[in-house]
Amino acid sequence: MSDTPHLLLPWAAATPQSQPHALQGLQLPQLERLLKRLSPLPADVQDEESFSPPHERALGRALGLGSADGRIPFAAWHAARTGLGGEAPGTAWAFVTPCHWQVRTDHVTLSNPEDLQLGEDESRALLAAMAPWFAQDGIALHYAQPGRWLASGAPLAGIATASLDRVVQRDVRAWLSDAPAAAPLRRLHSEMQMLLYTHALNDAREARGLAPVNAFWLHGAGALPPGLAPAEPPQVEDSLRAPALREDWPAWRAAWQALDAGPIAALAERAAQGEAVRLTLCGERAALTWQSAPRGLGAKISSFFRPQRLSDVLSQL
Repeated sequence: MSDTPHLLLPWAAATPQSQPHALQGLQLPQLERLLKRLSPLPADVQDEESFSPPHERALGRALGLGSADGRIPFAAWHAARTGLGGEAPGTAWAFVTPCHWQVRTDHVTLSNPEDLQLGEDESRALLAAMAPWFAQDGIALHYAQPGRWLASGAPLAGIATASLDRVVQRDVRAWLSDAPAAAPLRRLHSEMQMLLYTHALNDAREARGLAPVNAFWLHGAGALPPGLAPAEPPQVEDSLRAPALREDWPAWRAAWQALDAGPIAALAERAAQGEAVRLTLCGERAALTWQSAPRGLGAKISSFFRPQRLSDVLSQL
């Protein structure tokens, strides 16, 4: 893979209905400076209902994992990179995120898992309770951190799963695969809701004013491609994510301005010094990438006098 410095920014655009308000007063001089020096690559545009959002597709390609919808094996890559696995090469993995589903008559919303404030002891207790049920389907659970576990097993090789970023604060029913290979997963969702409904840990959480853990979300499933060459990941800055999920556009603008003054300014300076660099901006629908490339005098003059407006760039995402 290329050693070119690559900055990847997820959640770089607001939703279309919020975009005019979100961009109000936003000034990103370092981004505009950088884009004048770079050339665009073909855009990656997919349906907003795809399981893999643009930033995950871009990251998957950068790591050599591919960008197949819902089948980018991020968990297998993480297990191999951190040494948490230990299973045979070719093992399929997935992330498992404990979460809270808010059930209403007309929708089932996945609340932000970060709001659960899960501690390690709670997380390990939940994993121990849930593991035997997963094991019946040939899936082993492994503790990684309080808010995210790993799972391994052959059934994880054949299912497409929606990214957690697609589902947070949304109706989960639109993101549950109805493919035959996902039937065990759908059954596990039902079994875990029944198991966790009466779990003493949740009684204790509710007594403390915390939401119960009543579900899980499985994502990043699959096995590593054979012969995958080691690749240094791009620099992913996700500070726009939390305010975008909350639709807190003043905080989102503040995060953008911090990025502009920090990582973007640093990349712009490297580009100004003649170093090859790459930048990827991602929204919910598209990923746009620019990179250093030789350009003729006419192209340089054109970009200087007719730079793309920031609103035009972000509206494409």
